[in-house]
Amino acid sequence: MAVSRQLTVYTKLRTPSPEARGRSERAFKTHQGRLPNELAKAGITNMADANRYLEQIYLPQHNEEFAVPATAEGSAFIPYIGNNLPDVLCEQHERIVGNDNCVSFKTMKLQIPMDGARHHYVKVNVRVHCYVDGTLAVFHGPRKLAEYDAQGNLPKLELQLAA
Repeated sequence: MAVSRQLTVYTKLRTPSPEARGRSERAFKTHQGRLPNELAKAGITNMADANRYLEQIYLPQHNEEFAVPATAEGSAFIPYIGNNLPDVLCEQHERIVGNDNCVSFKTMKLQIPMDGARHHYVKVNVRVHCYVDGTLAVFHGPRKLAEYDAQGNLPKLELQLAA
């Protein structure tokens, strides 16, 4: 199962009845449910007319109603300085290292090279990260044990160091 462990979980707000949902929507002045009614009232039945209505009528009215001037000049965006984003935005798969110090992933066997921390990782739970570009990495906790190309091969430099 692929998971990203650092995703935020959003829960759905449950209300006891449809009437309560309507009241909360009116209380917060949301537009949920209004747009289909407005499109029907305007006689709009196709996508092109609906998009035109959104751009020319609905969005300007919405912005006029809800727009709030900025309290400060400049951009509100700040650079991300947290974790390594590729490690957050990749597929993560839990695996157990086999007796041969290899991890089975899809049709590949990913050999974990020797390192100074442990002699072997036999029977240890690890995570395989499958990145957007197809490359792979094996992690034990926060430590990256090895990186692999899309075919599951270690880079030449790591092969020389392991020998």
